[in-house]
Amino acid sequence: MKVHKSIWVLLCFVQVLFSCKDKAPDAEKQSLTDLPQITEKDTLVVGTLYGSTSYFLYREEYMGYDYELAQAFAEHIGTELKVVTAVSAIELAHMLQEKKIDMVAFNMYETPEFNSLFEFVMPQEASHQVLVQRLSINTISEISELRDKKIHVKPNTVYRQRMDNLLKETGGTFEIAEAPDSISSEELIEMVAEGKIEMTVAHQKTARLYKAFHKNLDIRMPVSFEQRNGWMIRKESTLLKQKIDEWSKTEDTEMLTNKLYQKYWVKSPYFAQKRIKIPRGAISPYDHLFKKYAPEINWDWKLLAAVAFHESRFDSTQVSWAGASGIMQLMPRTAANFGLSRQHIMNPEKNIEAGVQYIKSLNLSFRKVEDKEERLKFILGAYNSGPAHIFDAMALAAKHGKNPHLWFNNVEYYVLKKSEPEYYNDPVVKYGRFRGKETVAYVKNTLETYYKYSGK
Repeated sequence: MKVHKSIWVLLCFVQVLFSCKDKAPDAEKQSLTDLPQITEKDTLVVGTLYGSTSYFLYREEYMGYDYELAQAFAEHIGTELKVVTAVSAIELAHMLQEKKIDMVAFNMYETPEFNSLFEFVMPQEASHQVLVQRLSINTISEISELRDKKIHVKPNTVYRQRMDNLLKETGGTFEIAEAPDSISSEELIEMVAEGKIEMTVAHQKTARLYKAFHKNLDIRMPVSFEQRNGWMIRKESTLLKQKIDEWSKTEDTEMLTNKLYQKYWVKSPYFAQKRIKIPRGAISPYDHLFKKYAPEINWDWKLLAAVAFHESRFDSTQVSWAGASGIMQLMPRTAANFGLSRQHIMNPEKNIEAGVQYIKSLNLSFRKVEDKEERLKFILGAYNSGPAHIFDAMALAAKHGKNPHLWFNNVEYYVLKKSEPEYYNDPVVKYGRFRGKETVAYVKNTLETYYKYSGK
């Protein structure tokens, strides 16, 4: 009986992994790599693939749903994070089995082979496979219409396995073309959109993300049942699994995953960088506008650019889950207060102009912070959280003997403490509970970006 090459490779992979259990492993393989060993070496090593939601570089900053989530877990267990990339899911599985990594932080879809070898953690939204094609009069909607079509998929993937099975089910009526291993499954979707190939297969939630950016794609035709997915660890890493399960159920983690889902699965910055063309030698496409309006607040224009970068990644069409819009991410009420209507809120120049007016008002609000460099940090914090929570933190700092006019290790400390009942129930606090981690990070990261832009 003829066995297709991709299935043969997968079977060999499974056979090798199972045979490893029967052979006497060397000393390195014998060593248990569970949570105590990870914390002892002070580094969590995760494997992932480059992709629009998992891990990518955007203007010298690594981003991604899986990357940020893994980073948060590493911080939770008190270790550094080391990321190792692979070219395929099969390679990730090899790396995990060979103990080159502690965990796979990537959307791995469950198969009988993977379930027998690994433990799935951090379950994510189930998804089914769909045919990815271009919208046209020739768009197909039934499996029977695949006759004489060519579908490009990567070898040794769940997509190749599904197409092999579908080929048998249909009596071999279409052609499967293997894409080079150097091309990712997501790049194949791009190639369909660009007309370089006719069709490919992807999971519906990934295809949906690309469809939002490439309007000429059709992703309506399912070709499989739903599959569960998540990250993978070794079965013997029981303490690591327990820690991940506990961490994933905390309120903070649930809030983080919801936030990251919106950021990467609803409107990924990966596509913003494709849409936004930054001229050579420039910081953004809007440098001329930052230079025009920054003098109104006596700011270096690169600082204004840094604020815009952390607000929207220079995407003028950005709309947050809370309704903040445009390059400077202005809430509708704030925009209206500074003369910016909903009709023009996405206009880059008008949005930047209104953002500058808002910053000018924050400068007045914190005028009691006499040191201008210090006041800048309060303005940045207030831009992110609103001034009310910063005023509360200043009041707490004064009450507890800290300097209410110094940010680092003083007011920022009480911005964080406002999430604890002892502090948000204090009589000096007027605006209630607040989770300040994002605001504290925003001030630090925006300043670091400004220093990078300035070459400091």
